[in-house]
Amino acid sequence: MKSECAAIDALLDERRRFAPPPGFVARARVADPAVYAEAEDWEAYWERWARRLHWFSPWSTALEWSPPDARWFQEGTLNACYNCIDRHLPEGAGRPALLWEGEPGDRRRFTYGELATEVERFAGVLKSVGVGRGDRVAIYLPMIPEAVFAMLACARIGAPHSVVFAGFSPDSLADRINDAGAEVLVTADGGYRRGKVIALKRNADRAAARCPGLRSVVVVRRGQGVGSDGVEMTVGRDHWYHELAQSVRDGCSAEPMGAEDLLYILYTSGTTGKPKGVVHTTGGYMTQVYATTRTVLDLRQDDVYWCTADVGWVTGHSYVVYGPLAAGAAVVIYEGAPDWPDRGRFWEICERYGVSVFYTAPTAIRAFMQWGDEWPAARELGSIRLLGTVGEPINPEAWIWYRRAIGGDRCPIVDTWWQTETGAMMISPLPGVTHARPGSACRPLPGIDVDLLNDGGESVKAGYLAITRPWPSMLRGIWGDRPRFLETYWSKWDGIYFAGDGAKVDDDGYLWLLGRVDDVLNVAGHRIGTMEVESALVEHEAVAEAAVVGVEHPVKGQGIAAFVTLMGGREGSDELAAELRGHVADSIGAIARPEVVLFAADLPKTRSGKIMRRLLGDIAAGRAIGDTTTLAEPAVVRGVRERYREAEGG
Repeated sequence: MKSECAAIDALLDERRRFAPPPGFVARARVADPAVYAEAEDWEAYWERWARRLHWFSPWSTALEWSPPDARWFQEGTLNACYNCIDRHLPEGAGRPALLWEGEPGDRRRFTYGELATEVERFAGVLKSVGVGRGDRVAIYLPMIPEAVFAMLACARIGAPHSVVFAGFSPDSLADRINDAGAEVLVTADGGYRRGKVIALKRNADRAAARCPGLRSVVVVRRGQGVGSDGVEMTVGRDHWYHELAQSVRDGCSAEPMGAEDLLYILYTSGTTGKPKGVVHTTGGYMTQVYATTRTVLDLRQDDVYWCTADVGWVTGHSYVVYGPLAAGAAVVIYEGAPDWPDRGRFWEICERYGVSVFYTAPTAIRAFMQWGDEWPAARELGSIRLLGTVGEPINPEAWIWYRRAIGGDRCPIVDTWWQTETGAMMISPLPGVTHARPGSACRPLPGIDVDLLNDGGESVKAGYLAITRPWPSMLRGIWGDRPRFLETYWSKWDGIYFAGDGAKVDDDGYLWLLGRVDDVLNVAGHRIGTMEVESALVEHEAVAEAAVVGVEHPVKGQGIAAFVTLMGGREGSDELAAELRGHVADSIGAIARPEVVLFAADLPKTRSGKIMRRLLGDIAAGRAIGDTTTLAEPAVVRGVRERYREAEGG
């Protein structure tokens, strides 16, 4: 199987042994390589991290494992909200907790003491509309402080939340409300995006018309400029949050919750079929998000931390809310686009708040590259000491740009692999410990065991990514659909979790994620990862971003179609297309040469920033375009399809 890794080894030969820059260890404070040896007794390792949280009563057993069902910290009781707020209050009530900025420039700051007051008030409001322990609450809010208040308030009173990304359509919202059986929806009158007002309450009303079980809608009023005066309120169902809050008595104690009690349901934005309601419980989830926030993100109470994800996605749950607040850090939250009013907005925010740890998606990094170095160069980014990436494999060229242009060649980068289903980070370098290699997620984290398997369950150098033993933050099921849970994740091998991703491992044990297994191409009998070809394309100085898909080929069985966006100032041409095809052949081998290179102004992406290769495959194959409700800009599909037809001669 070693030959199957030859292409990626050849492509990254010089970069794969990338040495940390001077000062690498000094910039990070997790510098004990013995952590891997300490985690050999992995159950004890997770117990040590669990003990750093606050528990109302201790657990009796660390783990009960009856594949595929895990029960961590049985009989222990705790509260996620208490661990994010209350335990910091004796000494840290005055420390900054949330630093919020809106797209128009409005700002709000909350200390941990003030956050406690806001969350307790929100919990009282939820109780006033009949929410009790075990009741599901849907949250449909923009990235405003109230989104965090609502999540923590639900956790405080033991009401599982189901956060729905505020960019989703009314139909998508209704589907999630109905599937979760939520009786209460929390929304806002509106939100901002690229200078425009998004009418959230109007969308919520359309969704509510399809939700017979929904009895109350709590509406956060944003104020002038977002259409509050024109909001329609249904008598008996709809309530302004600020009006309910006026009659709420101060104080609301945290409900002791069993370690296996439900914390939240989060629906994946699956490209086909009904979205999956991934179920996460309390004790194991809080243990692993806290542990990984401390070890991978190296987060401490004196850090100013910014993860650019929306709370509508799992990254926002784990690494905007629960992990960073459990660590006691100051968390930056921004509502708006990264290029509004100009392309330097993110770096302006980093400078203003003195961000020390910055965590974002490769898609965003490639956009920053395309926009040019002048935007980050215009800001003072010396406060940043650690960078992270999340969401999909990062191209080596983007990794190197990120380190240079944003990290000033001094900051470690943690390239993290994990999923909605895993709940927390699973594979990543540790800052100050791991010698990073651009484009590689490096090694499984302490306490995590993964393998690459073939269809027969045999270990291979290139194959399916599999998690071979339980981990604390693992999903406990799909809400209301046990058969789908078993079929999707546990049917490929006995007692082993199938992640759905392909990967390769090099001779030093470093993992290289290749994306979803349906993104691995079979060209003339050779398995080629889309990530390999995309990395080769992005390596070219003219290319900002690339996505490749398979197309039918009369000889090879499957050929490669490449969709490319160019750096600012560059224009596509037949000559450049030929140059890029040759560049891929030189980098990987002739077998990987794309059949066609299409230049597109943008690529279809989900609102979490992932490229929708399924839609690109439909375009290349001439199939009807399926569901586009999860796209950030649905019109992009039409533009790409028209360009592809032009390239194919109509």
